[in-house]
Amino acid sequence: MPVTAVVGAQWGDEGKGKIVDWLAEQADMVIRFQGGNNAGHTVVNDLGEFRLHIVPCGIFNPQTKCIIGTGTVVSPTVLLEELHELQSKGIDTKNLLLSARAHLLMPYHVLLDKLEEQARGNNSLGTTLRGIGPCYVDKVQRSGIQVGDLLDPDYFRQKVHRQVRDKNVLLQALYSYEALDADQIADEALAMRDELLPHIKDVLPIIHRALAADERIVLEGQLGALKDLDWGTYPYVTSSNPLAGGAAVGAGIPPHQIKDVIGIVKAYSTSVGKGAMPTELHDATGERIRVIGKEFGATTGRPRRCGWFDAAAVRYAHMLNGFTRVCLTNLDVLDSFSEIKLCVGYELDGQVVETFPEPHRQEQVTPIYETLPGWEADTTKIRSFADLPTNAQRYVRRIEELVGAPIGIISVGPERSQTFFV
Repeated sequence: MPVTAVVGAQWGDEGKGKIVDWLAEQADMVIRFQGGNNAGHTVVNDLGEFRLHIVPCGIFNPQTKCIIGTGTVVSPTVLLEELHELQSKGIDTKNLLLSARAHLLMPYHVLLDKLEEQARGNNSLGTTLRGIGPCYVDKVQRSGIQVGDLLDPDYFRQKVHRQVRDKNVLLQALYSYEALDADQIADEALAMRDELLPHIKDVLPIIHRALAADERIVLEGQLGALKDLDWGTYPYVTSSNPLAGGAAVGAGIPPHQIKDVIGIVKAYSTSVGKGAMPTELHDATGERIRVIGKEFGATTGRPRRCGWFDAAAVRYAHMLNGFTRVCLTNLDVLDSFSEIKLCVGYELDGQVVETFPEPHRQEQVTPIYETLPGWEADTTKIRSFADLPTNAQRYVRRIEELVGAPIGIISVGPERSQTFFV
């Protein structure tokens, strides 16, 4: 079976969690391949409503092996809280594996995230203050602490002491902050060790046995292409690569094994935090989309910025990911609109551009719209493309044309059952 990568094709919050949960009904393995607990995946199924931040969304199928991959950064506190919540609702978590090579997100990362954002003042990046960026900084500068270091408590404690020593120099010199206690930090982490140990594995042989057995594997990304560290709205981006190429690295799967790349897009655009969002609406229409779509962050509760569908941005994401198919979510949110706009490109310096320009010019573009008639009908009970209102079908097909990739899945509500193939 082909390996399927599920990636965000906008700014994140596109509904990846719901689609991974839906696909996981038939999957043997789900691997979360990057990011941390700075964004949540909301899942609604027959077991209830859940907001997952680091546990893969395949966890609700007891036959699916779920792996928190090497490309992630993991707060042990958040992970255990999430596992306890799932277990309290009767969800079996014994099939959850945690890569020994993933990096641990420590308390000083959260502290540094907050202090750095405060120091930026008006130039703040709008981070979630969860410590993700500082943790990836340690990883890149080769001083990070990996999950597998917990297997040797003495070695782990030594690494914590080295890290805290260096962090204290920074905290005191730059922020006039009191010194941290390395032993206290190490003790708190090691107190969680016994509960984490059954989940910590060298996951690469496990993943490659699944590949050799032709098992169905789903790779779960976090955030979206426009938040990619290299290709997104820099510097207002995440600290990892949510693209399909990042999936190969973060999961430990050769790129040629990924035959199916599903780009998840909403039927409109949303974003959390700062950075370019050309179709953002600062009016009653934007607020209407926000209210109908319940557009508030699953992790932070922050209201999301809302706007019309930006085909130029998604076309850019398609260039980066090579979508074999697109999943269009939240189509039902537009049910009551008499007219719907689509951004088909941008104007920049009097010229028409069809994809995102370089970062420092992204805020300068003016969207070029075309207007389509709405369908003004309830789609939430529809389960086939043929049964969609004619204008809804035309809207879907126009998005296909503009993006250049086929729409293969449509979602018309939060429930797992409100999803169908085209």
